[in-house]
Amino acid sequence: MTTVSVESPSVGVLLAGGAGTRFAGPEHKLLTVLRGRRLFEWGLEAIRSAGLQPWVVWGRLADEAPSVGADVVVLRNDDWRAGMATTIHVAISHARAHGIDALTFGPADQPFVTAAAWQAVSTHPGQIVVATYGGHRGNPVKLGREVWDAVPSSGDVGGRAAMQVHPDRVVEVTCLGNPADIDTLEDLQRWNSSTTSP
Repeated sequence: MTTVSVESPSVGVLLAGGAGTRFAGPEHKLLTVLRGRRLFEWGLEAIRSAGLQPWVVWGRLADEAPSVGADVVVLRNDDWRAGMATTIHVAISHARAHGIDALTFGPADQPFVTAAAWQAVSTHPGQIVVATYGGHRGNPVKLGREVWDAVPSSGDVGGRAAMQVHPDRVVEVTCLGNPADIDTLEDLQRWNSSTTSP
């Protein structure tokens, strides 16, 4: 397994800031177990396996966030109620402070996004690089420093806003895998009971 130093621009950011309000289980969805592993751990392992420095931005779970390993840069978003964009900006602010020129983002509730997808998107030289699945845009999304200001300061729009502002800079990368979200308890139960690969 390859680990990239924090000064490297090859960073994978796991967005774990939301409240998970659609999930009706007894605990936050990111802490539930999917096929033997907590939901958020799938994304962290994919980032690690892609050879990227893993970052995670906690929001609602910041005060009860589980241990993630010494290799992970842990960031905190106290303004998480204002939307996903605020979680992205926490990572961007940290990147600016450390001279990092690009970040590749993905939500913590999409466990079947592969390491290959993280690697393909993060290593492409474009300023806005987005994974596609079956012709549809998904995650992860890479944003270079030149387009960070296109991310709004609040709301639930992140990379998509940058794509709208700079459509000429968008590069699509075809990826294998499944960008399915685990949003509800039923989603979790369905994937846990499935005997097929995602």
